[in-house]
Amino acid sequence: MRLLLVEDHVPLADELISGLNSKGYAVDWLADGRDAVHQGASEPYDLIILDLGLPGLPGLEVLQQWRSGGLLTPVLILTARGSWAERIEGLKAGADDYLGKPFHPEELQLRIQALLRRSHGLVNQPTLEAAGLQLDESRQCVAQDGVEVQLTAAEFRLLRYFMHHPAQLLSKSHLAEHLYDGETERDSNVIEVHVNHLRRKLGRAVIETRRGQGYRFGATTE
Repeated sequence: MRLLLVEDHVPLADELISGLNSKGYAVDWLADGRDAVHQGASEPYDLIILDLGLPGLPGLEVLQQWRSGGLLTPVLILTARGSWAERIEGLKAGADDYLGKPFHPEELQLRIQALLRRSHGLVNQPTLEAAGLQLDESRQCVAQDGVEVQLTAAEFRLLRYFMHHPAQLLSKSHLAEHLYDGETERDSNVIEVHVNHLRRKLGRAVIETRRGQGYRFGATTE
């Protein structure tokens, strides 16, 4: 899953990026509201974390421009803990959730998980489940028929994205756009390698190949 972090406080941004990377998220970082308006609307992010106190353009105005332009990406806003008025204005402007500073990194990660599941219709699930698999996001492993299967970091990222999009046809280029940040070189052949690794661990029927089109997770191959 690819996230955009818009935060001008560098030490906090560094801490958040490190923590989110360790949880398997690809993170792009911006510190200026003017840059965020364009990049947030033009890149395929799965979720955006937005600070309201930004240079260039306040976060609230950034959010308003995104929503007025039709951007549906979930947005979690960061505010000073006592700024209840900011939180209300942010929710009115179209934010999906908010988190007051200071906050515990685990709370941010759990809110991100909840927003991502909600945005894909996977509500009221304590764990991510699809196609008979149960993904443990905290331990980055998966259970199949009651048996725990260990995953590499890359396999975990790919399987999590598949499980958020069951039965959808996903091209290699689409997967690469959502699994890597903007600074990482994207190689569609690497996606194929990780798909094959998942098939060896979970069975070939879990991921269907549509030649020339991409992959479909959770559909029985013909």
